[in-house]
Amino acid sequence: MRIHHLNCGSLRKIPPLGEEPTAGVVNRELPAVCHCLLIETDSDGLILVDTGLGTADLRHPDRSLGADWVAYAQPALDPEESALRQVVRLGYAPRDVRHIVLTHLHRDHTGGLPDFPHARVHVHPDEYRAVTDPAAPHHRYSLDRFMPAHRAHNPLLTPALMEDGTEWFGFPGVARPQGPACELLLVPLPGHSAGHAGVAVRDGGGRWLLHAGDAYMYHGELEHTPPLSHPVLEPVQQGAQTDAAARVMTRDRLRGLRHDRADEVTVFSAHDPWELSRLAAPGHVT
Repeated sequence: MRIHHLNCGSLRKIPPLGEEPTAGVVNRELPAVCHCLLIETDSDGLILVDTGLGTADLRHPDRSLGADWVAYAQPALDPEESALRQVVRLGYAPRDVRHIVLTHLHRDHTGGLPDFPHARVHVHPDEYRAVTDPAAPHHRYSLDRFMPAHRAHNPLLTPALMEDGTEWFGFPGVARPQGPACELLLVPLPGHSAGHAGVAVRDGGGRWLLHAGDAYMYHGELEHTPPLSHPVLEPVQQGAQTDAAARVMTRDRLRGLRHDRADEVTVFSAHDPWELSRLAAPGHVT
């Protein structure tokens, strides 16, 4: 199994806060990213973790993503950054992407879904319930943020299976996507969306990677004491979250995981460009 770290959508530039501890990266402003994973497997084809912005978003951004979001996020709209183009550059066909695992259903994570219409799309059961059950908490909020253009093709949205009592490093409520044979889990990281979850996968060396989605947005929230949020990214988090107290609790649990299990788990978020730079140096494959 091989794991590629991809940027599937550059967004507005954000300045560094002091010296960024990233080897080989100049201490300067960088565009926020849509950090996705592409997993090459022997038995399940390709698996995407999040999809960033898709090709239709780049052609019709105001219509597909929303004009207000585009004005604030300032996406680069570079077709070469789409997951579709990056999959093809690696020598694969779009149909080789058989599974997509999503941290949640916000627009900057689902834009690539129409580019892989045959893929099965896995989400945590709480996120699935929030967009499919009108009686679920935050249903209207969740459905509004799952953009109509990203679901017009009726994606094969599938709730992962929960197993009673299953935990991952003390995180309860873990669910397993149906289908992929590799060690891949959806780990609840509540607060940002109704069923927000991290995606945990074992890399080729036996370590765990945890794609924490939008549970936090800047590495200083985990690496600094006290936690250091980014003034450009924090308003985005504040405006999107469904439960502020749960989000802070999730962040603190991730701080503990990073501190106590750094030899076993690498934690990263969806939009921090310095984290992506650490993990995706040119040609780097896990």
